[in-house]
Amino acid sequence: MTGRIIETNADVEEGADYLAGICPRMAHARELTGPLPLRRKPEGFAQLLSAIVSQQVSTASAAAIWARMEAAELTDPAQILAASDDDLRAVGLSRQKMRYSRSLADKDIDYSALKDASDADIITTLIDVPGIGTWTAEIYAMFSLGRADVFAHGDLALQEAAKTLYDLADRPKEREMREIAEAWSPWRSVAARILWAYYRVDKQLEGIR
Repeated sequence: MTGRIIETNADVEEGADYLAGICPRMAHARELTGPLPLRRKPEGFAQLLSAIVSQQVSTASAAAIWARMEAAELTDPAQILAASDDDLRAVGLSRQKMRYSRSLADKDIDYSALKDASDADIITTLIDVPGIGTWTAEIYAMFSLGRADVFAHGDLALQEAAKTLYDLADRPKEREMREIAEAWSPWRSVAARILWAYYRVDKQLEGIR
């Protein structure tokens, strides 16, 4: 069972209305942040390959590497599997990212089937690929597949935002964050949007205190 899919800004606002209605702190965060972004992304192999490319490098470096990969036509499984080490090195991939990219291509994931899979099955399928961790799998489920009730529990910005918004003594770790996020079901991905937006606003306010 796929559950609710976020397709439009109206879906995001519906989720935000629900969260504001059940939690005064979420309502406060929403007032501070204003309209939330839809943040839908493409789905499929190239999106996950791009996520692998982006690991542990700056946004600018990731964009430059990805642009070279597109120019070299190295963005689909067959192209990656046919490429030599020299081909992949030339576009900027490290030896580790070469291995991860080939592992993703070799898995031959049925991306169409993922659209109908449960949230848990999506995460399980993706983290079985070397180089794709839980965070990347959750982000893919949230923004490429539009799942409304998925949350990136290990995301540091979400944890910091929750700490500040809920006046917690310490930043909640992943396990505690899972417990906290239960209250936001069935709109956990909208709660994440609120917390990310709140985190940015709070950091700006922190800078002028």
